[in-house]
Amino acid sequence: MLLDENDPRMTENATSRRIAATNKEFAPIEIVGAGPAGLAAAITLARGGRKVVLHEAQREVGHRFQGDLQGLENWSGKRDVLDVLRAAGITTDFAMTPCTHGIGFDAWDRRYPLRSSAPILYLVERGPGRGSLDRALLDQALSLGVELRFGSRKDQLHGTGILATGPRTASAIAVGYHFETSLANGFWVILDDALAPGGYAYLLVMGGRGTVKSCMFKGFAEQRTYVQRTVDRFRGLLGFAMQDARFHGGAGNFFVPTTARRGRHLVAGEQAGFQDAFAGFGMRYAILSGVMAARSMLEHTDYDGSWQREMKGPIDTGALNRAIYDRLGNHGYRWLLRAQARISDTTTFLRWLYGPSHLRRLLRPWAQRRLLDAG
Repeated sequence: MLLDENDPRMTENATSRRIAATNKEFAPIEIVGAGPAGLAAAITLARGGRKVVLHEAQREVGHRFQGDLQGLENWSGKRDVLDVLRAAGITTDFAMTPCTHGIGFDAWDRRYPLRSSAPILYLVERGPGRGSLDRALLDQALSLGVELRFGSRKDQLHGTGILATGPRTASAIAVGYHFETSLANGFWVILDDALAPGGYAYLLVMGGRGTVKSCMFKGFAEQRTYVQRTVDRFRGLLGFAMQDARFHGGAGNFFVPTTARRGRHLVAGEQAGFQDAFAGFGMRYAILSGVMAARSMLEHTDYDGSWQREMKGPIDTGALNRAIYDRLGNHGYRWLLRAQARISDTTTFLRWLYGPSHLRRLLRPWAQRRLLDAG
């Protein structure tokens, strides 16, 4: 039986549909994971007028980092990363040290200057402490009315939402020490498989605090040996002492994503595969993927299309670089350091290294197979 549009039942049905649509539009959006990706998504949704409930399994943000120093890279895009964050409405009110100069060492202890007119990276602190990147994002989210539920472990979402719980497996680990030091601010890196198989060893110093680690892509069972070699090598090269040293380790998961959706849920950050498989820098990808996931919900646009336009190129190239230098080993790393020194602008060199080319496009299927085999 057809209902006339003036029939009371028709009016009631239309009203019910409008109410249902309104309730759906303004129902809280749930996000799982309060890392940079989840917090950036929550901030973007809240700025767009949506109510947000953010679930975090731990009792604080940045729980697994605990004061770790990391680099916010500034080469995978043409614009300065801080300008990109500000334009996206994400705070940059965290402690940072812009690094336009650093030192790289090859396996034979030859020193190569790392220098650029623009910051190569920004040193930042991770963890729950004041001044950390995680704490700044948390404070912005709370100021916008985001409801954050600590100690809330969610295995699934029943409505629409965003998943951003970080790495599920360990493709690489970064293991070493946090410590106090009198060294000046800066960063140093050693490319030597004897210290960090398939990866690199690094030393970061900001404000009298340091992080020294071996970032290794294999050989995890011998991690203590590689960490000790890393500390000994840096001490021999730089002659520094560590006070109040605290052992610390973290893991990263690398794979080449094809989609960032799981059913009707969007996936952001490292859980989606947004990570640099070559050098392990993922904060920029994590934050921007959270912003893009939130915007796609606000604007009803294609999330996969957005991240593929913005991030797929450098992510694919990172996987290619990983495969190439895994194959070449220490001699390849030495060529890398020499090549960037000849160009004399490290940021420009890295933007070229992560940029598109016909040869790189041809080699990507091979690199993706190697990455899958390694995983």
